[in-house]
Amino acid sequence: MPSIIVTGCSSGIGAYCAEALKRDGWRVFATVRNPDQMQALEARGIEAVVMDYTDADSIARLVEIVAERTNGRIDALFNNGAYGQPGAVEDLTTEVLRRQFETNVFGWHELTRRVIPFMRAQGHGRIVQCSSILGLLPYRWRGAYTASKYALEGLSLTLRMELEGSGIQVSLIEPGPIESRFTANALAKIRENIDLVNSPHAADYSKQLARLDGTGPVNRHKLGPDAVYKVLVHALTASRARPHYLVTKPAKQGALLKRLLPADLFYRLMRSLD
Repeated sequence: MPSIIVTGCSSGIGAYCAEALKRDGWRVFATVRNPDQMQALEARGIEAVVMDYTDADSIARLVEIVAERTNGRIDALFNNGAYGQPGAVEDLTTEVLRRQFETNVFGWHELTRRVIPFMRAQGHGRIVQCSSILGLLPYRWRGAYTASKYALEGLSLTLRMELEGSGIQVSLIEPGPIESRFTANALAKIRENIDLVNSPHAADYSKQLARLDGTGPVNRHKLGPDAVYKVLVHALTASRARPHYLVTKPAKQGALLKRLLPADLFYRLMRSLD
């Protein structure tokens, strides 16, 4: 039975993929930050482990636990746990930006580096990073998240090239809007870290808050986490996994327009989006 580590499994993409992988014959080690969230996963036969991307010791413990239970076999890693920090770039303190990178980039890097030696020793492995279409395209009011995903894309694609011939393949999944608690968590972060009243962007933030709290327009292109699972399976099992997997219509359209349009026109188009 192949083994996989899936992070960010308290809800959304992580929870869905952990359960689907278990159903499809994988031995799943699902991570959560809160010990209270372990019971629901374990009730479904999924081995839950507490791990926080901002805590290097917890990352080390996770890998030790998995290696001990599997006799050193780690077939795959699905880095998924992340959050989005909304806010105009000029309203982001450096500390807020640093925290975004600690979770979305540095923690992923630490976990990835720790599993690679096991994959090298066994001669095979799959590393799948749940990035975002915002790792390819910029979007107003999402500068911190966009920057973290651009960084993840660069690191992961370089790693893919460097691991060529090792038996380890690296892929990026780039979803657009997916049903999850992502927007609810983003709403908490913008209220916690951004001065919504005194910012020069205060009027624009009212629209952003409506998008995040559900009182604004509904995104009709939003898909369920099963759309991510469909491409995850290919990235994990295909003889030659793709470097990129775009998910949702907006993600595919945005990537296509970026290739086809002159840069200035494309960025003006992106600027027009609320």
